[in-house]
Amino acid sequence: MGAGTMRHSLQMVFLSVLALLSAEHVLVAGGATAEGAGAEPASLPGAKDTILMRVVEVSGLHESPFLITRIDDVENGVIFAAKKTERISLANVIANTATNNTRQTFSAIAGLTIWESDAAGLQLGIGARGLNPNRTSNFTTRQNGYDISADPLGYPESYYTPPLQALERIDIVRGAGALRYGTQFGGVVNFIMREPPRQHPLNAEVMLTGGSFGFASGLVRIGGTSGSTSYSVMGQYRRADGWRPNSEFDQRLGYAFVRHVVSPNLRITADVTTMSYLAHQAGGLTDRQFALDPGSSSRARNWFNVDWTLGSVTADWFVDSTTSLRSMFFVNSSSRAALGNLDRINIIDLGGERTMIDGLFRNIGNETTVQQDRTILGRRVSLLAGVRLFRGVTTQRQGTASAGSGPEFQFSGRGTRDGSDFTFPNTNVAAFAEAVISLSENLRVVPGIRAEHISTRATGRYGLSVRDLAGNLIADTLINETRQRDRTILLAGIGMSYKTGPMELYANLTQNYRSITFSDLRIINPNLLVDADIADERGATADVGVRGTIGDLLSLDVSLFYLSYRDKIGEVLRSDQAPLYLPYRFRTNVGDAYTTGIEAMTEVSLTRLVGYEADEPVPDVHLMINGSVVRGRYSVPRDPSINGNVIEYVPDVVLRTGLIVRYGSFRSSLLLSHTGRQFTDATNAEFSASAVSGALAAYSVADLTMTYTISPVVIELTCNNLLDTRYATRRAEAYPGPGLIPAEPRSIFLGMRLTL
Repeated sequence: MGAGTMRHSLQMVFLSVLALLSAEHVLVAGGATAEGAGAEPASLPGAKDTILMRVVEVSGLHESPFLITRIDDVENGVIFAAKKTERISLANVIANTATNNTRQTFSAIAGLTIWESDAAGLQLGIGARGLNPNRTSNFTTRQNGYDISADPLGYPESYYTPPLQALERIDIVRGAGALRYGTQFGGVVNFIMREPPRQHPLNAEVMLTGGSFGFASGLVRIGGTSGSTSYSVMGQYRRADGWRPNSEFDQRLGYAFVRHVVSPNLRITADVTTMSYLAHQAGGLTDRQFALDPGSSSRARNWFNVDWTLGSVTADWFVDSTTSLRSMFFVNSSSRAALGNLDRINIIDLGGERTMIDGLFRNIGNETTVQQDRTILGRRVSLLAGVRLFRGVTTQRQGTASAGSGPEFQFSGRGTRDGSDFTFPNTNVAAFAEAVISLSENLRVVPGIRAEHISTRATGRYGLSVRDLAGNLIADTLINETRQRDRTILLAGIGMSYKTGPMELYANLTQNYRSITFSDLRIINPNLLVDADIADERGATADVGVRGTIGDLLSLDVSLFYLSYRDKIGEVLRSDQAPLYLPYRFRTNVGDAYTTGIEAMTEVSLTRLVGYEADEPVPDVHLMINGSVVRGRYSVPRDPSINGNVIEYVPDVVLRTGLIVRYGSFRSSLLLSHTGRQFTDATNAEFSASAVSGALAAYSVADLTMTYTISPVVIELTCNNLLDTRYATRRAEAYPGPGLIPAEPRSIFLGMRLTL
């Protein structure tokens, strides 16, 4: 044992004894940390009472070699016990993070369906269990614990994706997360940024990547700790020409973080994020165009522009050895603008005025939680209660814009008179409470409840124009409209966890709710019409599973789930009136529905399996297998054309398997992904002329990544879509389509990371 190892071991023993004797909050400068907020109580031999250890942060802990690691039962003001949870540790992921490659990064998460709308992960699109992946709108998306979507309830679309190169981990909580994070059926995806090193006052990191189709990325990160203050500043630039014509983009991102330890019991954290990008959108394709040449483009005048600004301030107060309080304030001041031709993709773009949809988002909110660890009637109990206050104002305008071909984001001609101009104020007040009750050393029960009030308004006007077959305006009306929907929802849930050895049995049942969005209140799109009487969704999620880790040998999580919907919102295929009978999607409450299935993930060290130990000089080879088998059906007896149909975006099989090799300075990952056939609307249409509806064929993709470290430099080589598979993951009724959106062919990237 070296002197450094001996010193770390003695330090950890000293900290453990000190925590048990004083039960105080201890901060230790170090590198990798493990936060024990909400750690289980530790009993002193012979003691009459239990002494609770609030937060201990230590360095030198054993790091898990697995892609997915377990989340503590209670951590940072959140109860995770008895829920279906997954934590992706980015340090263990061997992937092309410069391009935000979702397929590789989320490879160990069972059952995810992924939309690949662009070649650089500008917008994250993931779904699960029959939930639409569109901009991850069926999950609550957060960064460092606070909202990052446009409006979590009224417009829950994620136009900003945190840079994977800068992340420490990604935490995913499935449907039972609704009690703490909000009412979404999918749960939450929380991106946690890397914190600055605590043992150095100044540390720098540079990442450079270049690759196919003119892709270039650069990231610079500077940070450190001086006294009681930690800080970090990061800047990133990415651009590419794109593999299809008219698909170039340019992105800039900045991030700043500071934390000050005011006292052993109080710390203040603040961060701010700015991101902007301009993307040329190649549009969709018809099925025929895709079969002939998936790299073609029939839209040259479509553009998309995003400016995103986020900020937060968090106070953590460790009141005493049993009580802690976290209060987080957050703001979002952002915009996005889409410009182009939204006509059906089978209609040639002959020029003329384009359609522009312009959105402004101004949100402010606070979440405050109180956690208390107690012994009640001899049982250990962790209580957590909190409130959420949110106020958002979204302004959305749609109308005619420039007839040119460039990114001129200005209304022109008749402007919004040919479209709409609406303001959507949204107020959300919620109170929630959960508890972890230890009935025995191994058995825990987790009840919870959430009360939520939502007030959604729409105030504005829209134009109603009638033209003859020659395009002449024969009637023109401007209609003022005001709508308001107020509702109060009460959700309840209960979970159970039983630990035996290294394995854990868990189960939960939670009610879910999803409100209609602003787009459901007012949108003008020739490919999509919305039911004027569309209503909110209600339902419930149930999980039963077993998970655990056996040393460095095996990681396992196998679960059954059942998700029920009442008045599920979906899309059915309709046709225009005579004489054209052109097809379009109609968005409405299709009816009741359910999805059920099995999700399984296992990762095994083949090296340990054949008997080699961790300190032996042999490659550490891991086999990862993850898959889901899902059945999703509509139950609409009143409509025989829908009753019994497959729910859209439910492939019957999703399978991902990978071989991961670590040997000294060398690491590699070979990943194979297969997604089964799926429908894109509740009608289960096989084909439509406009390509906005129709089946998506099954596809399989392979990715290879290799890294080699020559300290302080890490070299990375990636080949995405190794076998050059031609496939499509989505059909879009609007941007970035409309039509069938082809995924990127084989592409190669070379990267370098330098740490100083």
